[in-house]
Amino acid sequence: MNDIDGFIRGLAIWAIPVLFAITVHEVAHGWVAWKRGDPTAMLMGRLTLNPLKHVDPFGTILLPGMLLLLHSPFLFGYAKPVPVNFAGLRDPKRDMVLVALAGPLANVLMAFIWTFVLWLGAHLPGPLAYLSEPMQLMGQAGILINVVLFNLIPIPPLDGGRVAVGLLPAGPSMALSRVEPYGFLILIVLLFTGVLWTVLGPAFVVVRGLFLHLGGMP
Repeated sequence: MNDIDGFIRGLAIWAIPVLFAITVHEVAHGWVAWKRGDPTAMLMGRLTLNPLKHVDPFGTILLPGMLLLLHSPFLFGYAKPVPVNFAGLRDPKRDMVLVALAGPLANVLMAFIWTFVLWLGAHLPGPLAYLSEPMQLMGQAGILINVVLFNLIPIPPLDGGRVAVGLLPAGPSMALSRVEPYGFLILIVLLFTGVLWTVLGPAFVVVRGLFLHLGGMP
C-alpha cells in the first residue's frame, strides 16, 4: 500500500470519529454556557451536531491530515471555537471553568461510546462479520482522538488554559490570560518539536490503553 492509498484509508477510518469528537466537544461548551446565562452560541446556531458549523479548515482538516500523512506519533486537531461571552455568565470566573470542562468531559463520554463500538466490532455474528474490522478500527480511532481532546494543557485558549485562568488567584490568572493570543502558536511549536509528546505521551498511552483494554484489546 503506497502513502496515498494509506492516507485515503486512514481518512476513511478517522473522518467520522474526528468530526463527532470536535462537534460534540464544541456543542458541550456552548450548551453549558447557555445554561449558565450566555446564549451567544445558541443564538448563532452553534448548538448543532452539523459538523459544517464547527469545522476549522486548518485545525480540523489540514493539521490532522498532515500529522496522519507524516505518521506522527501524536494526533491533534481542533474545531472552530464556539463563541462565549464570559461577561454574560452568571458567575464569570466560576462558570468559565464549567464551560471549559464541558468539552473534555464530553470527550470522555465519547471515548466510552467508541470503546463499546470497538467491543461490538469484535463480537458481531457471522452475517455481520464484514463490519468487524472497520468498526474496530473506527473504535480505536475514536478512543484515540477523544483521549487527545480530553487533555487539559494549561495554555489559553485551550480548555486547560481556561480552567487554569478560572481557578488561579487574580495575579497569576491575569498573567496567564495574556498568553491567549499566542496559545495556538505555542501549541504547534510544542507539537512539531516533540515536546508535547514527551510531556503528555506517557499519560496518553496509559489512558488510551485503559480504554482499549475495556474494548477487549490485549
